[in-house]
Amino acid sequence: MRIPSLISLVGFILIIAGSYCPVLRPFGLMNWNVYDLNKPYGMVILLVAIIGMIGVVFNKLKVARAAAYGSLALVVLLWIAAYMKVHTSFSFLPFHSVADYLASKIRFKWGWYVLFTGAILSLAVLIRGRQLSNVEPTK
Repeated sequence: MRIPSLISLVGFILIIAGSYCPVLRPFGLMNWNVYDLNKPYGMVILLVAIIGMIGVVFNKLKVARAAAYGSLALVVLLWIAAYMKVHTSFSFLPFHSVADYLASKIRFKWGWYVLFTGAILSLAVLIRGRQLSNVEPTK
């Protein structure tokens, strides 16, 4: 296995691990992971990471590249959705200062770092050098 493939494999493993890490902490009461935010979306992220791992292990680089791009897109989309959800959750309140205060009590946690690091490391499969082989070219 090539070094970029190993780095990509570590990236996909980090995506799987990051989906279980806390990403939001509402009002300091509990921690939410990806599955608490949106369970079907979390399962899609998990499925794409597993497909990427299978592509890396079986040396199917096109599958691994597609999974790497897909995982990065899914993580970015999840972050945008969580950001919009946090900042529009209390828009029904007539007092904007109260809504802003309540929205400020929902904190983003360290799980986002793990998710984004895994998605960026999974893109290492895009680094493509010359294929090394044991056969010498004929002259």
